[in-house]
Amino acid sequence: MRGKHKKKFHVPMRLNVLFFVVFILFSALILRLGMVQIVEGEEFVKELDRTSNTTARIDAPRGLMYDRYGNIVVDNELELSVTYTNPSRSTNSQAMLEIARELEQMIDVETNRIPERDKRDFILMQMTEEERYELVSQDERKELESATEAYQLEVERVSQSAIDALTENDLRVLAIYREMARGYANSPQRIKRGITEEEAHLLSENLDRLPGVDILRDSRRAYTYGDSFRSIFGSTGAIPREQLDYYLSRGYDRSDYVGTSFLELQYEDVLRGQKAVLESITTSGAGGTVDRSTNEREGQRGNDLVLTLDMELQQRVEEIIDAEMRLAGNSFIRDKSAYVVMMDPRTGDILSMAGYLDPAGQDRQSYSDHIGNVNKAFAMGSAVKAASVLTGFQSGVTSPGASFYDRPINLPGTPEKKSVRNHGWVNDRKALEVSSNVYMFEIGMLMAGCHYPNNCNWNSHSIEKAYDQVRYDFSQFGLGAETGIDLPSTSTGLSGERTSGGNLLDLMIGQYDTYTPLQLTQYISTIANDGFRMQPRLVREIREPVSDRDSQGAVIQKFEPTVLNRIDMSETYLNRVQQGLRDVVIGSRGTARGNFVNRPYQLAAKTGTAQVRVQVGEGDFIDGNTQTFVGYAPYENPEVAFAVVVPNVKLDRNGGRQGMAQNIARDMLDSYFEMKEERQGPTPVDEPVLENPDE
Repeated sequence: MRGKHKKKFHVPMRLNVLFFVVFILFSALILRLGMVQIVEGEEFVKELDRTSNTTARIDAPRGLMYDRYGNIVVDNELELSVTYTNPSRSTNSQAMLEIARELEQMIDVETNRIPERDKRDFILMQMTEEERYELVSQDERKELESATEAYQLEVERVSQSAIDALTENDLRVLAIYREMARGYANSPQRIKRGITEEEAHLLSENLDRLPGVDILRDSRRAYTYGDSFRSIFGSTGAIPREQLDYYLSRGYDRSDYVGTSFLELQYEDVLRGQKAVLESITTSGAGGTVDRSTNEREGQRGNDLVLTLDMELQQRVEEIIDAEMRLAGNSFIRDKSAYVVMMDPRTGDILSMAGYLDPAGQDRQSYSDHIGNVNKAFAMGSAVKAASVLTGFQSGVTSPGASFYDRPINLPGTPEKKSVRNHGWVNDRKALEVSSNVYMFEIGMLMAGCHYPNNCNWNSHSIEKAYDQVRYDFSQFGLGAETGIDLPSTSTGLSGERTSGGNLLDLMIGQYDTYTPLQLTQYISTIANDGFRMQPRLVREIREPVSDRDSQGAVIQKFEPTVLNRIDMSETYLNRVQQGLRDVVIGSRGTARGNFVNRPYQLAAKTGTAQVRVQVGEGDFIDGNTQTFVGYAPYENPEVAFAVVVPNVKLDRNGGRQGMAQNIARDMLDSYFEMKEERQGPTPVDEPVLENPDE
């Protein structure tokens, strides 16, 4: 019992000690808080006023692009940029103007793109209040509804002589100020990209008196092989205003540069780098001294793309087109152009996509128009006849081996329809070999219920039904349909009305609806690939960035070939048409026989000539044709399919050079198969071509 009494006596003593210690601690804490807030508070406020902390997120270089053989085709050129960061609290425009005047003495800027409205604003900024009242009187201001209207009137009344009096120095100041004013709060705005070493040194020495101005590491796109494939690579630039909310919601800053077209846009999420974070702390000390410290978290380059492109083949194809265009002379009605797509029919890999455009009456630095292969559509002529024959088989109006008599066809209200020459009795294979129009006309007429010449009972309903069936079957090959290529925007061509029976016949020979060169390539690739339509693709892999430029990083994502559909037609039908395409090259009357004699590769192909009328003046038209040629090789085991389109060539009798599409195809196939034996590698330009995102 005595032990228990002793335990009860010591517990209250321990609690009292604990309470006392806690009391002392809280008293010390309260005393310290009082000292900070009351005694030292004013000093801390002064310290805060002397210290500014600015955090900037700096763009990291975008990912590189490689061709299928590991050659860097889109690189980054490192450079320095001078930027201006506008603080969150609004900066007086006059203060910004003074900074612009200081910068004008240190950097050289272009002044040829300053709009007149900005020059007027610049003049008003430097006017006194009295001078502005001379432009718009007090009485006039009272009659106006708002200060905005008064300002607008001031702008309009700035004299042309005042604008003309602006010196070159004034314009440079204005050019710098414009860029500064375009920026957003707490976000670096590029004033000039690619400053020289001399400019960088001069700026570095004067940054302490240029608030908000800094020099940052930057990069711009560099094209190792000049304009080769460049338009397909796409462009980068400022975020389009209409898409600003979308990008802001995804963590972008307002001043960021993004992919704005084609591959750069399609793979923006992949190519975008991880930004560096730059924290600048500036402290003003006694006597006006300034202490600056910078903390930086390094960024990381974006992921790299491995393309399906063969850059060496691309360069050769471009050279072949250029050579043929030089030989063409004055063969074109107006613009001189040609387009080529080469694709692996088994995988959908785009091996080459080349376009040439020399607009009449324009002095161009580059004749590249590679993107025309996906956004320009043409009537392709007889090149589509393989689809027409298969459509006839599928609809049951004809069958393998069945013949029609090739002779002129005369229908009410329709100009005479005929082949280039009367071929007499032709079956399906012979129709492809000699390119019989009448065979295709017979298919169209029978599908619409017209048994020419004795029982042609087609009507609007049967004609429309035939249109729908033909276009559905054509779309299975990709004609008139989305190709599925990994680009953000492409054309699907144009389809005419479905009312005229005569135009239905034109549709059967490729003279009515229009298609892009890529669609034409997908069509012939589908036939080469035994009826499987593959999705065309430009990117094979996404890889991690590595510092060693001679190697590639680990694969993040590999894109497998994608089958879009298998055409409805049977294997028997398809084999029959494949034989007909081979006859075009080796048949005794084949329309492509002469150009491919003694070639080691086995080619299956189809020629095409679409009649065109091109307007050359007010109400003046010139007749011509668009030359097309499609094919694949080797015949037994196709590994390359292609389409060549040469639009708007003069007629032979008017001086047009015939056979250009076939010439281009022959030379590029020769190059393709020669390169299988020996490759030299692509030839880089002397100096990489640099992109200018501000243009």
